[in-house]
This record gives sequence, C-alpha cells and structure tokens, in this order.
Amino acid sequence: PAAGNEPFPAPAMPGAGSELVQAQVCWGQESGRAHPALAIPALPPKGARSLCGIHLGVIFIIWAISSWFRRGPAPQEQSSTGGTPRAPSRNLFPKDTLMDLYVYISEHEHFTDFNVSSALFWQKRDLVYGDWTSGENADGCYEHYGEVDISQSVQQNGSIYIHVYFTKSGFHPDPRQKNLYRRLATVHTSRMINKYKRRRFQKTKNLLTGETEADPEMIKRAEDYGPVEVISHWHPNLTINMVDDHTPWVKGSVPPPLDQYVKFDAISGDYYPILYFNDYWNLQKDYFPINESLQRLPFRLSFCPLSLWRWQLYAAQSTKSPWNFLGEDLYEQSDEEQDSVKVALLETNPYLLALTIIVSIVHSIFEFLAFKNDIQFWNSRQSLEGLSVRSVFFGVFQSLVVLLYILDNETNFVVQVSVFIGLLIDLWKITKVMDVRLDRDNKVAGVLPRVSFKDKSTYIESSTKVYDDMAFRYLSWLLFPLLGCYAVYSLLYLEHKGWYSWVLSMLYGFLLTFGFITMTPQLFINYKLKSVAHLPWRMLTYKALNTFIDDLFAFVIKMPMMYRIGCLRDDVVFFIYLYQRWIYRVDLTRVNEFGLSGEDTVTPPPPHPSTPPTVLPPPPGAPKPPEDKKKD
Repeated sequence: PAAGNEPFPAPAMPGAGSELVQAQVCWGQESGRAHPALAIPALPPKGARSLCGIHLGVIFIIWAISSWFRRGPAPQEQSSTGGTPRAPSRNLFPKDTLMDLYVYISEHEHFTDFNVSSALFWQKRDLVYGDWTSGENADGCYEHYGEVDISQSVQQNGSIYIHVYFTKSGFHPDPRQKNLYRRLATVHTSRMINKYKRRRFQKTKNLLTGETEADPEMIKRAEDYGPVEVISHWHPNLTINMVDDHTPWVKGSVPPPLDQYVKFDAISGDYYPILYFNDYWNLQKDYFPINESLQRLPFRLSFCPLSLWRWQLYAAQSTKSPWNFLGEDLYEQSDEEQDSVKVALLETNPYLLALTIIVSIVHSIFEFLAFKNDIQFWNSRQSLEGLSVRSVFFGVFQSLVVLLYILDNETNFVVQVSVFIGLLIDLWKITKVMDVRLDRDNKVAGVLPRVSFKDKSTYIESSTKVYDDMAFRYLSWLLFPLLGCYAVYSLLYLEHKGWYSWVLSMLYGFLLTFGFITMTPQLFINYKLKSVAHLPWRMLTYKALNTFIDDLFAFVIKMPMMYRIGCLRDDVVFFIYLYQRWIYRVDLTRVNEFGLSGEDTVTPPPPHPSTPPTVLPPPPGAPKPPEDKKKD
C-alpha cells in the first residue's frame, strides 16, 4: 500500500461475516498497525516499481506466447482514394510538447459538464510529453488523491465514468470555448471506473438443526435478487499512461490489439497520442462493493509515461481473446487466477520466477509423457500379476466423486471437461483389468443388456488376487472408521445445501484428506511378492517428477496448507516405491514367462587348465562345421 495517507474506516457492507461475500475488506500494514485496504493498495506499489521492471522481462515471455493465441485476423492495408497506399502518419503531439491535464468524473458516459466545478477531479498544467525525469520520484510520474462524492444512483449499482483530456498548453477541452479549443490540440479518452462483479449466494444450512451462519440480510437479498447478484465494485487506484511513441503508423495497418488504441484524425490522417488506463496491478481482492453506506469513494489517480514495448505487454494481457466461446463466467474466474500470477510476479525472486516458468514447461511435457506411457502400459499389458485391480476400481470411484462434486459446485467448464476425460480413461482401464461383456439374455428391466464383469485368468491364477484382497481388507479397517468420523464431523459442524451435497462434499473432503491411503495396497502387494518388476516405472517416474514440481509451485504460489501437505505425502509414497525397488532387486533365479531364468543367460566360469574341455555333440539337424565337410 502507498504510504502517507490516513486510513479510511471500513465501509459497512452486508454479509461481512459470511463466507459468501469474499474479499470485501483486506488488510495491509502502515506505520506498524493494521488498517483496511481502502487506504489505497498498490498502483503498482512504489517499492515494487524497480522489481516490476525486472519482472516485465518475464511478462514478455508470457506475452509472446499468449499473443499467438490472442491475435485475430491481420488488418488489410487500406489504400487512399486514388488507389495508392496510404502515407505514414505522425503523432499530433511532437516530442517535448507542453500539455495540460484535465480529469473529470461523471455519471454520464458522454461528458459535457465542463462548467460544473465539482466534476473536475484533477488539473495539472505544463506537463512535458515524453518527460521521464520529473515528478516526486524523478520518474515522470505524478499522483493526485481525493474523494469522489457519489449519488444515490451510483450507490444502487449505477455507473461512474472518468474522462481524461490532454490539451496543448494554453488550450481548453471544452468545445464551446471557441477561442481556447482546438480539435488537433486535444486528446480525450474515457472509461467506466467501477466494475460489475457477480456475487453468488448458496443457501446452506446445518442439516440437523436447520440453522445457518449466513447474514440474514444476505439471505433476504438472495430471495429478492436470486442466487446470482450483479454488484458494482470499486478499486481506489488507477494509472493514466501516455505512451511515448512516435512510430509512423499507417491507418488500417496497425497490428492488433494495438489498433484498438491508436486513433487517427479523420481529416489530417495523423494520430493522437495513445492514452491507456492501466489497472493491470489492481488485484481482484482489493475491490470492494459500492452500497448505500458509502457516501464518498477514495481515489488515487496517477499519471506516468509508458514506453511502447511495455504498453504492448499490458495491452496484450488486458485484451480478451476474440475466440472466446466459454462464456463470461470463465473470464471472471480467469481474473481470480491471474491474481495469483500477479502476486507471484510482485513477491517472488526474479530468478526463482524464471526457474518456475522453465519448470512449468517441463511439467507440461512430463504430464504428457506420463499420460502416454500410462495408456501404452495398460494397452500392451497381457498379465495382471503384481497389479492391484481393486485400486483401478477405486480410482474410478474417486474420479466419479470429484466430477459430481465440481458439477454440484458450478466449477468452470474447462475443469469439468478435464475431470470428465480422466474419468473416461479410468473406465477404459477397467476393460484392461477385467473381462467386460454385455449379457443380452438377462436384460435390465427387459430393455437394457446387463453388463457383466469377470476377473481375468492371469489375475485369478496368481497370488496377486489373494494379496490384493488382503490389502483392501486391512485398508478397510482404517478407512471405514475414518470415513464414519469425518461424516459425523461434516454433519455436525458444516453447512450444506442438502443431503446430496452433504454426501458429495463429505466424500470429496475425505478423499482429499485420506486419499493417499489408497496407494498403499500396491505397496503391500510389492511387499508380498518381493518384486516391483510389474509396475509401470516410466509413468510413475514422470508423475513423481511432476509431484516434485508441484512442491515448487506450492511454495512459490499461495495455496492452502492442505494442498502443500498433499504434495509432501505423495512424495513420501513415491520414496517408499523407490525403497522397494532398491531392496527387491533383480533376481536371476526367477523364471520369466518363457520358462527361462537369468542364470540361463549368464556365462559360466572358464574351466581349470588341468581339466580337459568337454566336447558336446552338435544338436540334430545343425549344419556341419567346415572342417567336417572337408573330411567328408
């Protein structure tokens, strides 16, 4: 948070104690004491600007990759009336032009109230275009802080706009002042500065008592406005950037997404200076809702010059893909996910951050290789000796619970598809570990053929089935009591939408907490067989490497402690696999599926010199050596 400002009292907001209203008040530090984040969060933070310069190099990598997916069709170069190509244009504001800044705040999208003094929020004279050395911090930046009075309309979800005018020194932005207004000496841009966000309300209660901890006013609002309410939010920081650029752009040939910002004069053909509202570093958690309890809104406005290449980075990251077909809900969740990336950019060591980006690419490669080798292993597997078939069925149960849980909690479409594909793969594995067939003689309800499952012969005839049954019997002694205790705890102390949601959330929470125990049956089978030769080691190695990479992400990016513990316990299980591989080494006396052992391929020791060599007769049908052919 920017220092030097008195903290504002936290506005009274309905449902502040409810889990359903998120990120309404966040806390920072100033002068050694906590205060609400309304005392102006970062804009970006002054102390982080030098660090941001380093991080922009990392953002450039992200921008270069994402630009390939964001770009639309390239604009065609337009020609003039005579058919000749258009001549390059120039910036209407040459380098070092003296400028005046006028900032107005209004509830109207089109501003005309230049005579209303209360609408003028900031006026700054004699700014120099392209000046990077002036200002309080000698970086060309200026700041202005104030409070914005809002009307009842804004309090009730109305919009509020900012109108920014730059004029050459001595001119005025009001077109009605004929002597002081010049069209080519005035550049103007505006935007809505409040942000509309969806707030979802889930009506939950304790299933035994029927009571809820949700705020009564929130419950009433949910009954009035429905489960989804659109609420206007406010962020107290905004930066106005003027791009220091004098590129001879050609109208119709400016590449996207820059063409959205370069404005050409219809008569002269030249372009106006590029103005950009920069809110990239405004985190979603710092927005707070506007309601009837607020009479004035804190607002810190900054003006800074911006280089062309940095502006390209910001513009590429701020532009949403034109190929979006997943709806606005995905973009809302994408904003929340981008916050974690921005926090990592601000708070993580640049070298560690660069390492994380490289490792994340390696993570994707390992994920693909693990997927490929897993499919290849089960597709080519002929014998099930040493493999836990019950673990495959338990994996299907886990995937089904996760899919039903995310469907019940309205997770975004991409996650739903990925989990559904994982479930299909687990179902396919059942066909590889069991004989599945359709019994058309015994139909279900006389209509649908019955699906029958039968253990494969390689599983029944081996000792693996005995050990698999034994492992799950021992495992049930631990899992069922833990499941019962967790179910009672969830029913007594947690709120749910209904009994169906309680079953799903209870099973999901249980699997999230104790799911690693289901990996132990394979360890037990390995112990009984004293062998690990039957395991898909390539797939396990790739997944283990990804687990170690997840450990890195778990400590770079903020996430729940339970997830970090989950990464650690997966590491422990894999180390146990490695220990078993070390103690159950290659046994040369074991006979393989061809009836041969490792000793059959070992070269015997050379005979003693005093012992005459033993001449073995050639096998029948073998070709004679050349010496015997000569004798014949």
